[in-house]
Amino acid sequence: MRARHQANHARAAPSSRPAPDPMRLAQCKTFAEFYPHYLAEHRNPLCRRLHVIGSTLALSCLFFLLFTGNPWWLPTGVVCGYAFAWVGHYFFEHNRPASFKRPFYSLMADWVMWWQTLSGRLTL
Repeated sequence: MRARHQANHARAAPSSRPAPDPMRLAQCKTFAEFYPHYLAEHRNPLCRRLHVIGSTLALSCLFFLLFTGNPWWLPTGVVCGYAFAWVGHYFFEHNRPASFKRPFYSLMADWVMWWQTLSGRLTL
Protein backbone atom coordinates (compact mmCIF):
# COMPACT_ATOMS: atom_id res chain seq x y z
CA MET A 1 0.00 0.00 0.00
CA ARG A 2 2.75 2.43 0.94
CA ALA A 3 4.71 1.73 -2.25
CA ARG A 4 1.58 2.31 -4.35
CA HIS A 5 0.98 5.62 -2.54
CA GLN A 6 4.58 6.68 -3.20
CA ALA A 7 4.31 5.70 -6.86
CA ASN A 8 1.05 7.64 -7.24
CA HIS A 9 2.58 10.56 -5.40
CA ALA A 10 5.60 10.48 -7.72
CA ARG A 11 3.36 10.71 -10.82
CA ALA A 12 1.47 13.71 -9.51
CA ALA A 13 2.07 17.09 -11.06
CA PRO A 14 4.87 19.04 -9.39
CA SER A 15 2.43 21.65 -8.10
CA SER A 16 0.55 18.99 -6.09
CA ARG A 17 3.66 17.95 -4.15
CA PRO A 18 4.50 19.60 -0.86
CA ALA A 19 6.77 22.61 -1.12
CA PRO A 20 10.39 21.93 -0.21
CA ASP A 21 11.05 22.43 3.47
CA PRO A 22 14.67 21.82 4.52
CA MET A 23 13.78 21.70 8.22
CA ARG A 24 11.09 19.08 7.64
CA LEU A 25 13.51 17.02 5.55
CA ALA A 26 16.02 16.95 8.39
CA GLN A 27 13.34 15.93 10.93
CA CYS A 28 12.01 12.88 9.07
CA LYS A 29 12.37 9.75 11.16
CA THR A 30 11.68 7.13 8.48
CA PHE A 31 12.50 6.77 4.81
CA ALA A 32 8.77 6.71 4.00
CA GLU A 33 8.47 10.17 5.59
CA PHE A 34 11.65 11.39 3.92
CA TYR A 35 11.03 10.36 0.30
CA PRO A 36 8.08 12.71 -0.51
CA HIS A 37 10.11 15.65 0.81
CA TYR A 38 13.11 14.45 -1.18
CA LEU A 39 10.99 14.47 -4.35
CA ALA A 40 9.79 17.96 -3.51
CA GLU A 41 13.42 19.11 -3.52
CA HIS A 42 13.79 17.59 -7.00
CA ARG A 43 10.97 19.31 -8.87
CA ASN A 44 13.04 20.59 -11.77
CA PRO A 45 13.17 18.05 -14.63
CA LEU A 46 16.76 18.99 -15.52
CA CYS A 47 17.84 18.36 -11.93
CA ARG A 48 16.21 14.93 -12.01
CA ARG A 49 17.81 14.12 -15.37
CA LEU A 50 21.22 15.08 -14.05
CA HIS A 51 20.65 12.83 -11.02
CA VAL A 52 19.78 9.91 -13.29
CA ILE A 53 22.85 10.53 -15.49
CA GLY A 54 25.15 10.83 -12.47
CA SER A 55 23.74 7.71 -10.82
CA THR A 56 24.06 5.73 -14.04
CA LEU A 57 27.66 6.83 -14.46
CA ALA A 58 28.41 5.99 -10.82
CA LEU A 59 26.93 2.53 -11.30
CA SER A 60 28.99 2.08 -14.47
CA CYS A 61 32.14 3.02 -12.55
CA LEU A 62 31.25 0.44 -9.90
CA PHE A 63 31.03 -2.25 -12.59
CA PHE A 64 34.38 -1.15 -14.03
CA LEU A 65 35.87 -1.36 -10.53
CA LEU A 66 34.57 -4.91 -10.13
CA PHE A 67 35.71 -6.07 -13.57
CA THR A 68 39.10 -4.35 -13.72
CA GLY A 69 40.07 -4.22 -10.06
CA ASN A 70 41.38 -0.69 -10.66
CA PRO A 71 40.64 1.26 -7.44
CA TRP A 72 40.49 4.59 -9.28
CA TRP A 73 37.01 3.69 -10.50
CA LEU A 74 35.65 4.13 -6.94
CA PRO A 75 36.46 7.85 -6.52
CA THR A 76 35.56 8.41 -10.16
CA GLY A 77 32.11 6.96 -9.50
CA VAL A 78 31.61 9.08 -6.39
CA VAL A 79 32.64 12.24 -8.24
CA CYS A 80 30.36 11.43 -11.20
CA GLY A 81 27.38 10.74 -8.99
CA TYR A 82 27.71 13.83 -6.84
CA ALA A 83 28.93 16.25 -9.51
CA PHE A 84 25.90 15.77 -11.74
CA ALA A 85 23.51 15.95 -8.79
CA TRP A 86 25.07 19.08 -7.33
CA VAL A 87 25.07 20.86 -10.68
CA GLY A 88 21.36 20.09 -10.88
CA HIS A 89 20.72 21.53 -7.44
CA TYR A 90 22.85 24.65 -7.69
CA PHE A 91 21.99 25.70 -11.25
CA PHE A 92 18.46 24.39 -11.84
CA GLU A 93 16.79 23.57 -8.52
CA HIS A 94 18.47 26.40 -6.57
CA ASN A 95 18.64 24.51 -3.29
CA ARG A 96 21.12 22.56 -1.24
CA PRO A 97 21.30 18.82 -1.94
CA ALA A 98 19.54 16.58 0.56
CA SER A 99 22.82 14.73 1.04
CA PHE A 100 23.94 17.60 3.26
CA LYS A 101 20.94 17.07 5.55
CA ARG A 102 20.35 13.29 5.55
CA PRO A 103 23.20 11.53 3.70
CA PHE A 104 22.04 7.92 4.17
CA TYR A 105 18.38 8.55 3.30
CA SER A 106 19.50 10.76 0.43
CA LEU A 107 21.62 7.99 -1.05
CA MET A 108 18.71 5.56 -0.72
CA ALA A 109 16.33 8.09 -2.28
CA ASP A 110 18.70 8.71 -5.21
CA TRP A 111 18.51 5.04 -6.12
CA VAL A 112 14.74 4.83 -5.58
CA MET A 113 14.29 7.89 -7.81
CA TRP A 114 16.71 6.38 -10.37
CA TRP A 115 14.77 3.10 -10.45
CA GLN A 116 11.36 4.79 -10.55
CA THR A 117 12.55 6.93 -13.46
CA LEU A 118 13.92 3.98 -15.43
CA SER A 119 10.83 1.90 -14.75
CA GLY A 120 8.50 4.72 -15.86
CA ARG A 121 6.89 5.32 -12.47
CA LEU A 122 8.45 8.77 -12.15
CA THR A 123 8.49 11.26 -14.99
CA LEU A 124 11.34 13.55 -15.79
